[in-house]
Amino acid sequence: MGGQACVFYGAAEFSRDLDLLIQADETNLAKLAEAFAELGAEVIAVPPFHLQRGHAVHLRCRAGPVAGLRIDLMASLRGVAQFEELWARRVTIEVAGEAVDVLAIEDLVRAKKTQRDKDWPMIRRLMEQRYFESGADPSPDLVRFWLRELRTPELPIDLSTRHVELAREEATRRPAVQAALRGLPDDVTAALESEERDERLRDRGYWAPLKREPQSCVCTGGRSYRSGPSRRFLYLWRLPCGHGSAIPPRGGCRTARRPNRPAPLDC
Repeated sequence: MGGQACVFYGAAEFSRDLDLLIQADETNLAKLAEAFAELGAEVIAVPPFHLQRGHAVHLRCRAGPVAGLRIDLMASLRGVAQFEELWARRVTIEVAGEAVDVLAIEDLVRAKKTQRDKDWPMIRRLMEQRYFESGADPSPDLVRFWLRELRTPELPIDLSTRHVELAREEATRRPAVQAALRGLPDDVTAALESEERDERLRDRGYWAPLKREPQSCVCTGGRSYRSGPSRRFLYLWRLPCGHGSAIPPRGGCRTARRPNRPAPLDC
């Protein structure tokens, strides 16, 4: 779902890690624990909190050819659909004879709308790649997608000239398309910059309470999964609210050993 997915779509990016979006039910987490044990994967940051609430789990692999690889694990993303819907429209790519499932490009673009500086140039490259590799007769749905997401100012202008009616429809939802219909590149640029600022603010607003949760959640115990000779344990913990959480670091959850911590947030 991250940089590696962008590479698969032809928008080259050097990525030092592997981002995975998972369905965080108990059966799936048990399977992940077994897979991570084979990779010698150890939690390195932000683990002891509920994946479904939006937290990420970060792991580092220690085994063989993947030694040093970082894996970032998430179960939900801001601004995109739930896992079941994303899975239904995933794209499967064959790599070295193996099937690799990646987010559909529409979902990948939405997921990249974050507060991070590096994500916005990637959205632009993804959309340019999609735009220029398509044929001379794109479908109406594809044109609408371009009109909603293109971030290179001259391209919405060109597109609006060739697909006026569709552009008028999308202009009711996107000021950048309104400016494109008027043929004003400076106004298109200003509208795109405004969009980016708004999305960055929304992303900060989404993460602000999540960053505070680690100070409030208290793990009350859990069950462990063990696989392989490495004897590493990955835990599926349960919070007092009854929800399953992610995977705590070796040695257990530090907050569980601090009884004076505040009660957990309501779920």
